[in-house]
Amino acid sequence: MSPRPGFRSGFVTVVGRPNVGKSTLVNRLVGTKVAITSPRPQTTRTTIRGVRTTPANQLVLLDTPGLHRPRTALGERTNERARATLAEVDMICFVVEATAPIGRGDRFISELVHDVATPSVLVVNKVDAASEGAVVEHLARAASWLGDFEAYFPLSARTGDGVDALTADLEGRLPVGPQYYPDGVVTDQPEMFLAAELLREQLLLLTHEEVPHSITVEVEPMDDDGDDRSHPDDVLRLRAVVRVERDSQKGIVIGRGGALLKEAGTAARRELEALLGTRVFLDTTVRVERNWQRRPQALDRLGY
Repeated sequence: MSPRPGFRSGFVTVVGRPNVGKSTLVNRLVGTKVAITSPRPQTTRTTIRGVRTTPANQLVLLDTPGLHRPRTALGERTNERARATLAEVDMICFVVEATAPIGRGDRFISELVHDVATPSVLVVNKVDAASEGAVVEHLARAASWLGDFEAYFPLSARTGDGVDALTADLEGRLPVGPQYYPDGVVTDQPEMFLAAELLREQLLLLTHEEVPHSITVEVEPMDDDGDDRSHPDDVLRLRAVVRVERDSQKGIVIGRGGALLKEAGTAARRELEALLGTRVFLDTTVRVERNWQRRPQALDRLGY
């Protein structure tokens, strides 16, 4: 698309340690859910684009995996994806949390941010869960420990407090440019990816211990054999394969009598229907893919 007179647009990557609230912030900025969230660290495994469009501008927000010390081949690849965005965007939004001390992981990410020429702002998130004194201390510590930023924003992505100021600042820094996505588009993720992520989100919420990190989900359209008349034509029919690394994890994900998998599938289907505006039939199954996080060939096949 050619630029409209005076229209501004650009790409902003959102980076930080795992579980600092990057996905929640992206969802808040977009105005609707485009990225899954959970209390589990390292929930985001790939870069997800959320789109915020107004009559005057368009912000394309990149929700990236949390940068961390990797223990698996999957961790190494998610780190690579997050780092690759830093020099490819118009702005960087570096997120730390008010509820945890600024540490070596934050300093490491700050060094990566300052190694590129991309303008950057610092967000201190989760101020709703911290005292005013703690927030002030965080801002002072950030200024001395993490280097200089274009601006500093204390906010709560969960409640929305302080987010308007960040939004206005980011929009004010956008260069003149085209409208990359049509009006009404909030993400460029395909239906299959959205379905897989929504189901994984529900399983993260319902499982425990080591199981969440071992879960990955693939979704594909169900083949129409021409003989099944049990589903109307206006229903999106999908097949989801949940993969875990051990037999014991398979039993946990399925649950007694299939209850846990059914609960997760139902919740994911309802969210997908609300997001897409159409009815969905979601068939789910669980398979064991041993040590898939550590095998590069498995990661390639699974899209990581």
